[in-house]
Amino acid sequence: MTHGPDLLIANTRVPACLLEDRDDEGGDITVDIEIRDGKIAAISPPGTTAKSSPSAPPTPPGSMPKSRLPTLSAGMVWPGFVDLHTHLDKGHIWPRAENPDGTFAGAIDAVRADRRANWSADDVRRRFDFGLRCAYAHGTVAIRTHLDCEPPQHRISLPVFQELRDAWAGRIALQAVSLLPIDRMDEPLSTEIADQVADVGGVLGAVTFMVPDLAARLDRVFRLAAERGLDLDFHVDETDDPMATSLREIALAALRNRFTGKIVSGHCCSLARQPPRAVALTLGLVREAGIAVVSLPMCNLYLQDRVPGRTPRWRGVTLLHELAAQNTPVALASDNCRDPFYAFGDHDMLEVFREAVRIGHLDRPLGSWPRAVTATPADIMGLENHGRIAVGAPADLVLFGARNANELLSRPQSDRIVLRAGRPIDRRLPDYQELDGQRST
Repeated sequence: MTHGPDLLIANTRVPACLLEDRDDEGGDITVDIEIRDGKIAAISPPGTTAKSSPSAPPTPPGSMPKSRLPTLSAGMVWPGFVDLHTHLDKGHIWPRAENPDGTFAGAIDAVRADRRANWSADDVRRRFDFGLRCAYAHGTVAIRTHLDCEPPQHRISLPVFQELRDAWAGRIALQAVSLLPIDRMDEPLSTEIADQVADVGGVLGAVTFMVPDLAARLDRVFRLAAERGLDLDFHVDETDDPMATSLREIALAALRNRFTGKIVSGHCCSLARQPPRAVALTLGLVREAGIAVVSLPMCNLYLQDRVPGRTPRWRGVTLLHELAAQNTPVALASDNCRDPFYAFGDHDMLEVFREAVRIGHLDRPLGSWPRAVTATPADIMGLENHGRIAVGAPADLVLFGARNANELLSRPQSDRIVLRAGRPIDRRLPDYQELDGQRST
């Protein structure tokens, strides 16, 4: 396939942590990025001639010299975003299923009622696709979505996911995670779901909380995953209760079962409410077990410590700095969008990163935190050539007029340019009117 025209992005700033073979913890580097045949052909100092490399074939004789390549201006260039934790099956039900009081319990009840009344294959497909089109327009190249698997929904949503994954292949790489409370992971349902997840090449998941037999239930989930060669992705301790320590129990189960697959734990809110000795114990086990953590700062800020008529006292966000300091992989993701768990959002990972920096004090310095929405989730998802700017990688890039991180994070960057295989895409967002006429509970 010929992608052309060849392109030069000249004199642009790139976060050093997102360039291949760079060990820089932070800061930006000014480079020229040459694109040929839909891939990054060269990354070089501004104004120099691109050099060939094993990853990029030499420029054929008679080709247009670099100085005459079509040039696209950008203050900053990032790779396409990778969103590790979403709920595309829930998205955009807010107009018909508001959260009555904004609490976590209110969200669970509202979603349960709406799912029972409305979540047909057509309904899930329409909202799921709407969310994908938003994410694509904003520059996302890969998404992992959790799918509610309360029977009989698993027989509806997983086939819809498979259909849309195939339809979106080449635009957004999609992964699915089954979502069921840990106390529902009994036989034969857990086996049926695990088999179905394996059939679609997905990830086995569960919502964990402090049930009396948590260790035994976790062992069952780990066995189901190991027998099928599946990775694991948990919702963990989404509460302000300091006694909620299922993150620690997941780490112990991973070690006890000698699990060799990848493990992701999302939320982990209660970790920030625990005493230092308990935190140190859990962090050590998480590191030993090789668990990655994904934080969902906007959703957690929205739900946690919400009491009607009272100002929240804490942010609901896990210990991002402490986890990163011990080299635990930490990702940031969007979570819910316009549903009872989070009333806002637009599947825009730049918004997620901007708000996470503010909420979690991820600046001073910004350091390698740009990896949390690009390279780190791409590695967790096993996606090569995603989340980095590298010679030989697809030219799936996001171009901003902002010239530095402060400018980037101070405005929405609505005028960004998204390149896919070196070509600008149509960034028009889908109209909310497309969702009018949804059934209402």
